[in-house]
Amino acid sequence: MLYVMILPGVLYFLVFKYVPLAGSVIAFQNYQIFKGMMGSSWVGLDNFKFIFTYQDFYYVLRNTAIIALYKLLFGFPAPIILALLLNEVRLMLAKRVVQSLFYLPHFLSWVVVGGIVFELLSTQGVANMVRSWFGLDPILFMQEQKFFRLIVVLSGIWKEVGWGTIIYLAAIAGINPNLYEAAVMDGANRWKQTTHITLPTMFPTILVLFLLNIGNFLELGFDQIFNLLTPMTYSVGDIIETYVYRAGVLQGQYSVSTAIGLFQSIIGFALLWIFNRMARKTEQGLW
Repeated sequence: MLYVMILPGVLYFLVFKYVPLAGSVIAFQNYQIFKGMMGSSWVGLDNFKFIFTYQDFYYVLRNTAIIALYKLLFGFPAPIILALLLNEVRLMLAKRVVQSLFYLPHFLSWVVVGGIVFELLSTQGVANMVRSWFGLDPILFMQEQKFFRLIVVLSGIWKEVGWGTIIYLAAIAGINPNLYEAAVMDGANRWKQTTHITLPTMFPTILVLFLLNIGNFLELGFDQIFNLLTPMTYSVGDIIETYVYRAGVLQGQYSVSTAIGLFQSIIGFALLWIFNRMARKTEQGLW
Protein backbone atom coordinates (compact mmCIF):
# COMPACT_ATOMS: atom_id res chain seq x y z
CA MET A 1 0.00 0.00 0.00
CA LEU A 2 2.91 2.36 0.65
CA TYR A 3 4.12 1.96 -2.94
CA VAL A 4 0.60 2.63 -4.20
CA MET A 5 0.53 5.86 -2.17
CA ILE A 6 3.72 7.17 -3.80
CA LEU A 7 2.66 6.05 -7.29
CA PRO A 8 0.95 9.39 -8.23
CA GLY A 9 4.08 11.32 -7.27
CA VAL A 10 6.32 8.95 -9.24
CA LEU A 11 4.05 9.18 -12.30
CA TYR A 12 4.05 12.99 -12.05
CA PHE A 13 7.85 13.18 -12.19
CA LEU A 14 8.07 10.55 -14.92
CA VAL A 15 5.50 12.19 -17.19
CA PHE A 16 6.26 15.87 -16.60
CA LYS A 17 9.97 15.83 -15.68
CA TYR A 18 11.81 12.84 -17.14
CA VAL A 19 9.95 12.06 -20.36
CA PRO A 20 10.25 15.69 -21.63
CA LEU A 21 14.05 15.39 -21.27
CA ALA A 22 14.01 13.47 -24.55
CA GLY A 23 12.98 16.69 -26.27
CA SER A 24 16.34 18.25 -25.33
CA VAL A 25 17.81 16.78 -28.53
CA ILE A 26 15.98 19.56 -30.39
CA ALA A 27 18.67 21.93 -29.10
CA PHE A 28 21.17 20.15 -31.36
CA GLN A 29 18.92 20.08 -34.43
CA ASN A 30 17.46 22.42 -37.00
CA TYR A 31 14.07 21.30 -35.81
CA GLN A 32 11.20 21.34 -38.29
CA ILE A 33 7.80 20.75 -36.76
CA PHE A 34 6.53 18.68 -39.72
CA LYS A 35 9.64 16.48 -39.83
CA GLY A 36 9.79 15.85 -36.10
CA MET A 37 12.85 14.94 -34.05
CA MET A 38 13.62 11.90 -36.19
CA GLY A 39 13.55 13.75 -39.50
CA SER A 40 15.14 17.09 -38.57
CA SER A 41 18.79 17.64 -39.47
CA TRP A 42 21.54 17.80 -36.85
CA VAL A 43 23.48 21.05 -36.44
CA GLY A 44 25.59 20.24 -33.39
CA LEU A 45 26.31 23.28 -31.22
CA ASP A 46 25.20 25.86 -33.80
CA ASN A 47 22.14 26.86 -31.78
CA PHE A 48 24.28 27.50 -28.71
CA LYS A 49 26.73 29.54 -30.76
CA PHE A 50 23.82 31.59 -32.06
CA ILE A 51 22.42 32.47 -28.63
CA PHE A 52 25.85 33.41 -27.29
CA THR A 53 26.46 35.74 -30.23
CA TYR A 54 22.97 37.23 -30.07
CA GLN A 55 23.23 40.58 -28.30
CA ASP A 56 19.72 40.56 -26.78
CA PHE A 57 20.43 37.27 -25.00
CA TYR A 58 22.92 38.94 -22.67
CA TYR A 59 20.35 41.59 -21.70
CA VAL A 60 17.84 38.82 -21.01
CA LEU A 61 20.39 36.82 -19.00
CA ARG A 62 21.39 39.91 -17.01
CA ASN A 63 17.76 40.74 -16.17
CA THR A 64 17.11 37.14 -15.13
CA ALA A 65 20.20 37.00 -12.90
CA ILE A 66 19.46 40.35 -11.21
CA ILE A 67 15.81 39.56 -10.46
CA ALA A 68 16.75 36.04 -9.31
CA LEU A 69 19.35 37.49 -6.94
CA TYR A 70 16.82 39.95 -5.51
CA LYS A 71 14.32 37.14 -4.97
CA LEU A 72 16.94 35.01 -3.27
CA LEU A 73 18.12 37.80 -0.96
CA PHE A 74 14.69 39.12 0.01
CA GLY A 75 12.19 36.42 -0.94
CA PHE A 76 13.91 33.39 0.57
CA PRO A 77 14.25 34.75 4.16
CA ALA A 78 10.66 36.10 4.19
CA PRO A 79 8.92 32.77 5.05
CA ILE A 80 11.53 32.08 7.74
CA ILE A 81 10.89 35.46 9.38
CA LEU A 82 7.11 35.02 9.14
CA ALA A 83 7.32 31.52 10.64
CA LEU A 84 9.36 32.85 13.58
CA LEU A 85 6.86 35.67 14.12
CA LEU A 86 3.87 33.34 13.96
CA ASN A 87 5.58 31.03 16.42
CA GLU A 88 5.53 33.85 18.97
CA VAL A 89 1.75 34.32 18.73
CA ARG A 90 0.24 32.65 21.78
CA LEU A 91 -3.46 33.16 21.00
CA MET A 92 -4.28 30.20 18.72
CA LEU A 93 -7.32 31.81 17.13
CA ALA A 94 -5.34 34.88 16.13
CA LYS A 95 -2.51 32.69 14.87
CA ARG A 96 -4.82 30.64 12.65
CA VAL A 97 -6.54 33.73 11.25
CA VAL A 98 -3.20 35.35 10.40
CA GLN A 99 -1.93 32.11 8.83
CA SER A 100 -5.05 31.82 6.66
CA LEU A 101 -4.75 35.44 5.49
CA PHE A 102 -1.15 34.84 4.44
CA TYR A 103 -1.99 31.50 2.76
CA LEU A 104 -4.84 32.82 0.60
CA PRO A 105 -2.79 34.70 -2.06
CA HIS A 106 -1.02 31.45 -2.99
CA PHE A 107 -4.26 30.09 -4.46
CA LEU A 108 -4.72 33.09 -6.75
CA SER A 109 -3.36 32.88 -10.27
CA TRP A 110 -0.80 35.42 -11.44
CA VAL A 111 -3.43 36.76 -13.85
CA VAL A 112 -5.52 37.79 -10.84
CA VAL A 113 -2.54 38.98 -8.81
CA GLY A 114 -1.21 40.95 -11.78
CA GLY A 115 -4.57 42.67 -12.13
CA ILE A 116 -4.56 43.54 -8.42
CA VAL A 117 -1.04 44.97 -8.67
CA PHE A 118 -1.92 47.07 -11.70
CA GLU A 119 -5.03 48.35 -9.94
CA LEU A 120 -3.20 49.23 -6.71
CA LEU A 121 -0.40 51.03 -8.56
CA SER A 122 -2.53 52.83 -11.16
CA THR A 123 -2.88 56.60 -11.16
CA GLN A 124 -6.14 56.21 -9.21
CA GLY A 125 -4.83 53.37 -7.06
CA VAL A 126 -4.05 53.19 -3.36
CA ALA A 127 -0.35 54.00 -3.75
CA ASN A 128 -0.98 57.25 -5.62
CA MET A 129 -3.90 58.08 -3.33
CA VAL A 130 -1.51 57.99 -0.37
CA ARG A 131 0.96 60.15 -2.30
CA SER A 132 -1.77 62.70 -2.97
CA TRP A 133 -2.31 63.09 0.79
CA PHE A 134 1.21 64.51 0.98
CA GLY A 135 0.75 66.73 -2.06
CA LEU A 136 2.85 64.52 -4.36
CA ASP A 137 2.14 63.95 -8.04
CA PRO A 138 0.92 60.52 -9.17
CA ILE A 139 3.45 58.07 -10.60
CA LEU A 140 2.91 55.43 -13.27
CA PHE A 141 4.61 52.72 -11.24
CA MET A 142 4.06 49.94 -13.77
CA GLN A 143 5.56 52.02 -16.56
CA GLU A 144 8.69 53.06 -14.66
CA GLN A 145 11.74 50.85 -15.16
CA LYS A 146 13.22 51.69 -11.74
CA PHE A 147 10.19 50.24 -9.92
CA PHE A 148 9.65 47.06 -11.94
CA ARG A 149 12.11 44.73 -10.18
CA LEU A 150 10.94 45.96 -6.78
CA ILE A 151 7.34 45.27 -7.75
CA VAL A 152 8.25 41.76 -8.96
CA VAL A 153 10.01 40.89 -5.70
CA LEU A 154 7.35 42.37 -3.40
CA SER A 155 4.43 40.83 -5.29
CA GLY A 156 6.18 37.45 -5.24
CA ILE A 157 6.72 37.70 -1.48
CA TRP A 158 3.10 38.73 -0.89
CA LYS A 159 1.77 35.81 -2.92
CA GLU A 160 4.01 33.00 -1.67
CA VAL A 161 5.30 33.96 1.79
CA GLY A 162 2.38 32.34 3.61
CA TRP A 163 2.66 29.09 1.69
CA GLY A 164 6.41 28.98 2.28
CA THR A 165 5.97 29.09 6.04
CA ILE A 166 4.24 25.69 6.17
CA ILE A 167 7.45 23.65 6.19
CA TYR A 168 9.19 26.01 8.61
CA LEU A 169 6.27 25.93 11.04
CA ALA A 170 6.33 22.14 10.85
CA ALA A 171 10.06 22.20 11.64
CA ILE A 172 9.43 24.49 14.62
CA ALA A 173 6.61 22.25 15.85
CA GLY A 174 9.04 19.33 15.92
CA ILE A 175 11.45 21.03 18.34
CA ASN A 176 11.61 19.35 21.75
CA PRO A 177 9.79 21.61 24.29
CA ASN A 178 12.28 20.53 26.94
CA LEU A 179 14.90 22.67 25.21
CA TYR A 180 12.81 25.79 25.75
CA GLU A 181 12.05 24.84 29.34
CA ALA A 182 15.75 24.40 30.06
CA ALA A 183 16.50 27.75 28.40
CA VAL A 184 13.87 29.48 30.56
CA MET A 185 15.42 27.94 33.68
CA ASP A 186 18.77 29.41 32.58
CA GLY A 187 17.18 32.86 32.20
CA ALA A 188 16.99 33.02 28.38
CA ASN A 189 14.43 35.48 27.01
CA ARG A 190 12.38 34.90 23.84
CA TRP A 191 15.07 36.41 21.60
CA LYS A 192 17.77 34.15 23.08
CA GLN A 193 15.49 31.13 22.69
CA THR A 194 14.95 32.00 19.03
CA THR A 195 18.61 32.56 18.20
CA HIS A 196 20.00 29.64 20.24
CA ILE A 197 17.27 27.00 19.88
CA THR A 198 14.73 27.71 17.15
CA LEU A 199 17.05 28.89 14.35
CA PRO A 200 19.80 26.25 14.90
CA THR A 201 17.16 23.50 14.98
CA MET A 202 15.59 24.86 11.78
CA PHE A 203 18.95 25.11 10.00
CA PRO A 204 18.84 21.68 8.26
CA THR A 205 15.39 22.48 6.86
CA ILE A 206 16.51 25.96 5.79
CA LEU A 207 19.59 24.53 4.09
CA VAL A 208 17.66 21.88 2.13
CA LEU A 209 15.09 24.43 0.92
CA PHE A 210 17.90 26.83 0.00
CA LEU A 211 19.53 24.13 -2.15
CA LEU A 212 16.21 23.40 -3.85
CA ASN A 213 15.79 27.12 -4.55
CA ILE A 214 19.33 27.61 -5.85
CA GLY A 215 18.78 24.79 -8.33
CA ASN A 216 15.98 26.89 -9.87
CA PHE A 217 17.95 30.12 -9.63
CA LEU A 218 17.32 31.22 -13.22
CA GLU A 219 13.72 29.94 -13.31
CA LEU A 220 11.77 32.98 -12.15
CA GLY A 221 8.38 31.88 -13.39
CA PHE A 222 6.87 32.92 -16.70
CA ASP A 223 3.41 33.71 -15.29
CA GLN A 224 4.49 36.46 -12.92
CA ILE A 225 6.78 38.36 -15.27
CA PHE A 226 4.49 38.01 -18.28
CA ASN A 227 1.53 39.44 -16.38
CA LEU A 228 3.51 42.35 -14.91
CA LEU A 229 5.63 43.23 -17.94
CA THR A 230 4.80 46.29 -20.02
CA PRO A 231 6.46 47.61 -23.21
CA MET A 232 8.13 50.36 -21.17
CA THR A 233 9.77 47.89 -18.78
CA TYR A 234 11.08 45.35 -21.29
CA SER A 235 14.68 46.56 -20.91
CA VAL A 236 14.75 45.61 -17.19
CA GLY A 237 12.07 42.91 -17.04
CA ASP A 238 12.53 40.71 -20.10
CA ILE A 239 13.81 37.37 -18.76
CA ILE A 240 14.71 33.97 -20.19
CA GLU A 241 11.17 32.59 -19.90
CA THR A 242 9.55 35.51 -21.71
CA TYR A 243 12.27 35.45 -24.37
CA VAL A 244 11.77 31.70 -24.91
CA TYR A 245 8.02 32.31 -25.21
CA ARG A 246 8.56 34.89 -27.97
CA ALA A 247 11.26 32.91 -29.77
CA GLY A 248 9.70 29.47 -29.44
CA VAL A 249 5.94 29.98 -29.43
CA LEU A 250 5.47 33.21 -31.37
CA GLN A 251 8.39 32.98 -33.83
CA GLY A 252 8.64 29.19 -34.10
CA GLN A 253 12.39 29.01 -33.26
CA TYR A 254 12.03 25.76 -31.38
CA SER A 255 15.67 24.71 -31.54
CA VAL A 256 16.98 28.05 -30.25
CA SER A 257 14.44 28.23 -27.42
CA THR A 258 15.23 24.63 -26.41
CA ALA A 259 18.96 25.44 -26.40
CA ILE A 260 18.28 28.39 -24.09
CA GLY A 261 16.20 26.20 -21.79
CA LEU A 262 18.95 23.56 -21.71
CA PHE A 263 21.53 26.24 -20.90
CA GLN A 264 19.27 27.44 -18.09
CA SER A 265 19.04 23.92 -16.65
CA ILE A 266 22.81 23.38 -16.84
CA ILE A 267 23.45 26.62 -14.91
CA GLY A 268 20.90 25.54 -12.27
CA PHE A 269 22.52 22.12 -11.92
CA ALA A 270 25.99 23.66 -11.64
CA LEU A 271 24.86 26.03 -8.88
CA LEU A 272 23.12 23.18 -7.05
CA TRP A 273 26.24 21.00 -7.24
CA ILE A 274 28.53 23.81 -6.00
CA PHE A 275 26.33 24.80 -3.06
CA ASN A 276 25.65 21.17 -2.16
CA ARG A 277 29.40 20.58 -1.97
CA MET A 278 29.67 23.55 0.36
CA ALA A 279 26.74 22.27 2.44
CA ARG A 280 28.43 18.88 2.86
CA LYS A 281 31.04 20.60 5.02
CA THR A 282 28.29 21.09 7.62
CA GLU A 283 27.26 17.43 7.22
CA GLN A 284 24.08 18.54 5.48
CA GLY A 285 23.02 18.45 1.83
CA LEU A 286 20.77 16.78 -0.68
CA TRP A 287 23.23 13.99 -1.46
